[in-house]
Amino acid sequence: MLLHYTIFPFPCAEKKKRKKLHHLQLSLSLTTKTAMVESTPPLLHDYGQLLVHSGQDCAARRSNIFSPEVVMAECELPLIDLRGLRSGDERERAGCAAAICRASSEWGFFQVINHGISPELLRRMRREQVKLFHAPFERKATCGLLNNSYRWGSPRATSPKQFSWSEAFHIPLAKISEEACYGEFSSLRGVMEEYAASMQGLARLLAGVLAQNLGHQKGVFEESCDESTCFLRLNRYPACPISPEICGLVPHTDSDFLTILHQDEVGGLQLMKDSKWVAVKPNPEALIVNIGDLFQAWSNDAYKSVEHKVMANAKVGRYSIAYFLCPSYESSIGSCKEPSIYRKFTFGEYREQIQQDVKMTGHKVGLRRFLLNW
Repeated sequence: MLLHYTIFPFPCAEKKKRKKLHHLQLSLSLTTKTAMVESTPPLLHDYGQLLVHSGQDCAARRSNIFSPEVVMAECELPLIDLRGLRSGDERERAGCAAAICRASSEWGFFQVINHGISPELLRRMRREQVKLFHAPFERKATCGLLNNSYRWGSPRATSPKQFSWSEAFHIPLAKISEEACYGEFSSLRGVMEEYAASMQGLARLLAGVLAQNLGHQKGVFEESCDESTCFLRLNRYPACPISPEICGLVPHTDSDFLTILHQDEVGGLQLMKDSKWVAVKPNPEALIVNIGDLFQAWSNDAYKSVEHKVMANAKVGRYSIAYFLCPSYESSIGSCKEPSIYRKFTFGEYREQIQQDVKMTGHKVGLRRFLLNW
């Protein structure tokens, strides 16, 4: 279906603005048509519909689409060499652990190198991921791949600022061994099993360091966070023809204990630091680790779950894979120290509250809902 409507009333006569608007309308028509038969989902169509029906005034719409690109400060996350954790020198081990805990408190994000995951495994996983996402959109959306976990865009969005220009497979680790999940992509199964096992080992290592720093046994999460509760998310952020201001993934915090991200060289990840957005410089040798809401609550705010987002790229697509260290829905998330900042809650309660908030308000409220003094 082609989009032939005019998205913005445009009384202004400036030639540059008219030219941009014309290109937008042309892009809406052509890209929507090709999306029906190519790999990219109809993101442009849904975004265009949101612009029309969001209720924004005309001036605001023109401002959103024609405002100049905001240049973000670029940062390099704390870089931690995990060889230190395997050192025979006790002082070196302690220094590496301290660096992990410090970054988790001050940034909520850090990078790790010499993490023990084979570069060849990362390359194989990326090749299989690209192959999967290059499948026709209709096949991805309808044939039940990977536990029928395919999702795209933002079905619950009520305004353009809530729309994510991306597609993903969000797979429970418990399902990745099932042959029926893969269909014609059978070569993905073995690679994904190996990848998930490696990520799980690394996540437990890091979570153990963070727990020990707070006076707990390093294996405290091993029983509650296993292959039956954790997830992998394969992400693709197609090139966005409209504007560099559109989010590939809208601002959010992660709802797990911690996340390990393997991203490509394109960039686009931004995080909130000192009340402003900063862009994360890609490092091809490193994995990115960030603290999730559950770890912030469990640590009584010793570690920080930081808001982050992904910006779309006008020219090239971006790929990433995220591993989420999650407990069972019945697991109680209580603060490890008293007096507690948060009331006790289960992971299931937390997820349910998030879904209710998104449905009612369009965005996640998160941990604030569970503060004792909120």
